[in-house]
Amino acid sequence: MPESDSGELLRQSAVMRAIGSPFVAEILAAADRQLHHAPRTRAMLADWPGDPAAAAVAMRLNAALHALARRDTPTVLGALYRGEHGDVDGAVRAAFAAHDAFIAQWMRDTPQTNEVGRAGAILAALMEVVARADLPVELIELGSSAGLNLNLARYRYDLGGVLAGSADSAVQVAPEWRGARAPDRRVDVVAAEGVDLHPLDPNDAATCERLMAYVFADQPARAARLAAALTVARQHPPRITRADATGWLAERLDTAQPAGRWRVIFHSMMAQYVGAAERKALERSIAAAGARADERRPLARIAFEWNAGRTAVELRLTCWPDGDTRVLAICHPYGAWIEWLG
Repeated sequence: MPESDSGELLRQSAVMRAIGSPFVAEILAAADRQLHHAPRTRAMLADWPGDPAAAAVAMRLNAALHALARRDTPTVLGALYRGEHGDVDGAVRAAFAAHDAFIAQWMRDTPQTNEVGRAGAILAALMEVVARADLPVELIELGSSAGLNLNLARYRYDLGGVLAGSADSAVQVAPEWRGARAPDRRVDVVAAEGVDLHPLDPNDAATCERLMAYVFADQPARAARLAAALTVARQHPPRITRADATGWLAERLDTAQPAGRWRVIFHSMMAQYVGAAERKALERSIAAAGARADERRPLARIAFEWNAGRTAVELRLTCWPDGDTRVLAICHPYGAWIEWLG
């Protein structure tokens, strides 16, 4: 971390203000000022291995405080989140002083957002896929978390006036649409499965609480959508394998692909948590599968990830047998808006 031990908190505070979450921005700025009241957490930040931005340490800290507030522990923190007072520094200071061990332990685990809002971008990319060849789709997701985006065909969408998905779904994904019109194509998802090293169970109350804590406290609509998606997941459990993605994907791509069907690999905001060796292994598996693809058994890859400089989230699509790659859109990190490049 920088010399202040918490420079990443201030950097992410500015990011949160820029993307429309002023309350979270205030929480992180107060955390920077009050961090000396949480010596274990401060030491963890100071000694963080690797890139703290890529590891989303500020988002881990914010979620830990949100989790405490949802438990009304300490009460002054819960009251702040309920809007009963405005003493951000006092509430954060009290949480740090009383719950340093909890916060430090929480931050050891990888963030779990499983953001359903990103499904809008993924579905738009799938529309682009079937525009190339009008075939049904089987989905393979890397880093599925609770598998909420494996259920994307069960949600309803308004993509800048292009309506899609399940019209009666309680989960509505309606990002602010910018740029060119979305491709208006019906996507027929016939199979969906994923992999995660530590998949989350939507039937587990603690798991659901962790996911809810990662939703920004000043975005209640997003929280309501997540709650609805968790209900859908309990009704229609996603198929997720607990495994390392590298070996699992290689084995999965070696299985026979039915003729007349797209095989689509997708991932959203997971690449930053993957080491260089694992990333290379995944790329090799996908490239090998791409080399085997043909017109009757086409392959696609959809990536919703930060660009190399972490200046923008890009929606990238690669299709085989041609192997061409396009940046389809620039997106809000949580899918709140999509700028479609057409």
